[in-house]
Amino acid sequence: MRKFGIKVAVGLLAAAGVAIGGAQLLTANRKADTAASVDIHDRRLVEAGAYIARTGDCVACHSVPNGKPFAGGLAMQTPVGTIYSSNITPDKQAGIGNYSYADFKNAVQYGIRKDGTPLYPAMPYPSYAIMPDADVQALYAYFMSQVEPVSQASAASTIPWPLNMRWPMAWWQQLFAGKRQFAAPAGADEKLVRGAYLVEGPGHCGACHTPRGLAYQEQALSMADGDAFLSGAVIDGWRAKSLRGEAQGLQSWSAEDIGMFLKTGRTDKVAAFGAMADVVEHSTRYFTDGDIASIAAYLKRLPAVNGKLAAFPPKTDSTTAALRDGRYDSRGAVIYMEQCVVCHRADGQGMPRIFPALAGNSAVYAQNPQSIIQITLEGGKMPANDTDAMAFAMPGFKHLSNRDVTDVINFIRTAWTNQAPVIGDNDVAQIRDFLASKKPNIVAGGNHE
Repeated sequence: MRKFGIKVAVGLLAAAGVAIGGAQLLTANRKADTAASVDIHDRRLVEAGAYIARTGDCVACHSVPNGKPFAGGLAMQTPVGTIYSSNITPDKQAGIGNYSYADFKNAVQYGIRKDGTPLYPAMPYPSYAIMPDADVQALYAYFMSQVEPVSQASAASTIPWPLNMRWPMAWWQQLFAGKRQFAAPAGADEKLVRGAYLVEGPGHCGACHTPRGLAYQEQALSMADGDAFLSGAVIDGWRAKSLRGEAQGLQSWSAEDIGMFLKTGRTDKVAAFGAMADVVEHSTRYFTDGDIASIAAYLKRLPAVNGKLAAFPPKTDSTTAALRDGRYDSRGAVIYMEQCVVCHRADGQGMPRIFPALAGNSAVYAQNPQSIIQITLEGGKMPANDTDAMAFAMPGFKHLSNRDVTDVINFIRTAWTNQAPVIGDNDVAQIRDFLASKKPNIVAGGNHE
């Protein structure tokens, strides 16, 4: 028996050695083989890089509110712990100041840190992999010459051992983030090709809007990979809506609606919230009109996900008249009149570009209720933009009981012409617990406790 135990131990050690050694070989083979040098003071290259950094939304993930741009510290919740974005300023000790262009390319496109450590896929290198060398070189020139160095240490994740071991990520990268090139959609014109590239590549829309598999991999990196692409996902407790052409996706949005939303974070009906508000404020509002139009055109081209409802059946609004007549036929209706009606009005239409509508708002009638629960509990703030003079905020309603929140959300999701499934008290309780357990951002230092 003892000999058997020794054989098992030796076997396990040998297997671990093969796995770790194999991971090191995979990382070595994955690294870019480039000796290219980049003139980081080339004005045209730097200007191009500044715009590409906007299209890649680098600042939103690598900065915290009121913190230094690109200094990292943003807490990103994952199912196994919190990951903090790293310092990507050109500080030589805390940031990427000692990175060569090859080091930078390895990190951005292949998920390998300068010291050879594989990066977690919270960094969207599977999307950045399709960016051309010219764009990555421009990005490098911008970061190295225009971004202010910040001496702020990057924080360790809260992922517990053994899940925090990095070497298995090399095998993950081999399976789910192979080197790839952009393939234009068949028959697409120049505008659609540009939109597809921005969505799949630097814009990394799929990183938030595509469901993840058991290994936290995006289930599809493009439409060619499968029907899951951009079909909606949950991230940081928010429901990142489906960007496909079904009823609870973008079926009811026009290309102009999508363009206005990306440019300002608002339409006459909806407003950006959560992580998407940061995306608009730091990234898409700076896109050229041509790029905005290209993205909108591409997204409107995407079909409904197989098996999902393409469009809601007609429904007559009986809610508005009932509320105006003082007929509150449910506890949710009473709470709505007490807490919500001043801004969102009896007809649920709110005020265009000031208070979002609740009737016909795709965030409200989404199949999954995470977003409407979280914004009801936590509140939200519209992103700043160059079109609207004021950015409005919604207060949180954490003081309401789970029962009250459930009742008012069920009223809103089924009132007017909305047709969404009802939720239960447990749904609210889960999001309340999630919010209470979220780790804070880090502004200075490397500790998160």
